[in-house]
Amino acid sequence: MTDFPQQFASDNYSGICPEAWAAMEAANHGHVAAYGDDPWTARASDAFRHLFDTDCDVFFAFNGTAANSLALASLCQSYHGVICAESAHVETDECGAPEFFSNGSKLLVAKSEDGKLSPASIRDLATKRQDIHYPKPRVATITQSTETGLVYTPEEVQAVSTACKGHGLKLHMDGARFANACASLGCSPAEVTWKSGVDVLCFGGTKNGMAVGEAILFFDRALAQDFDYRCKQAGQLASKMRFLAAPWVGMIESEAWLTNAAHANDCALYFAEHAREIKGIEVSPVVEANAVFVTAAEEVLAALQERGWKFYTFIGGAARFMFSWDTKRERIDQLCNDLRSAVAETLTAAVR
Repeated sequence: MTDFPQQFASDNYSGICPEAWAAMEAANHGHVAAYGDDPWTARASDAFRHLFDTDCDVFFAFNGTAANSLALASLCQSYHGVICAESAHVETDECGAPEFFSNGSKLLVAKSEDGKLSPASIRDLATKRQDIHYPKPRVATITQSTETGLVYTPEEVQAVSTACKGHGLKLHMDGARFANACASLGCSPAEVTWKSGVDVLCFGGTKNGMAVGEAILFFDRALAQDFDYRCKQAGQLASKMRFLAAPWVGMIESEAWLTNAAHANDCALYFAEHAREIKGIEVSPVVEANAVFVTAAEEVLAALQERGWKFYTFIGGAARFMFSWDTKRERIDQLCNDLRSAVAETLTAAVR
């Protein structure tokens, strides 16, 4: 079997963590009812309620695009608007899925230097126009952690929620890396969600060590009316639902969801600390989750790619490096050594 070297282009590159794998294997015995009417789905749902310390409504989807898009669609009519940051995944990387599943709800995009949606930008877009010719703002969505690797504190979420409530908006949280945010903040999941005013959370499992699967949590159960039908219509009702739900049982009951995220965050800090020692590059000054951004000359990045490293440069032109539950520090050391060599080679070529 080919041994594929560890890469840091995305935390989606990683495999399945032992806790999720063991839970899926445990669920793979005997026959149980289909479409979520099974003990694993019930157990996973109860695990979420215990973790968040509230009687939320829980649904499972295959991926984050579906989770976000269906959640937003459930909060909107086709003539409504969804306020988001310009770098939000729902705006840049979901191929119009939020608009598609909501039958046309428009994304109202706010400029943001750091990827965060501010209370001021919410107020600006909510009051920009109030005539019948413009979509009526209905929801704001924030990403935790953000596409720029930053984390909203509970106080920041509360400020966003207050701005939303002041304009009759619901608040959705895209938590593709929610676990990383919790590990960074050191607070409970409840503190940074429903206790801070979040109405709906999409909790990401794929980037946290699962093979597939996201959970949609409605803290206000009234907002989840007919959401099961919406999931079915969108092709998100798994017939063998226990295999979407069981990994969550393993992740939550073992607390792997948190230890995985803490390890990924620590690896990001480790890389940032060592990369900052390399002259000729710039490293993101603040590392709050599992992402590190490196700014370097194009020749340096090209040399790094020639050495077999993969990374993306889609945010601000900087190279993004993501760290996951299974990241090995010796592999980070290899990356730093190759980065140092690439800088040195580029400087030598420039002198010639």
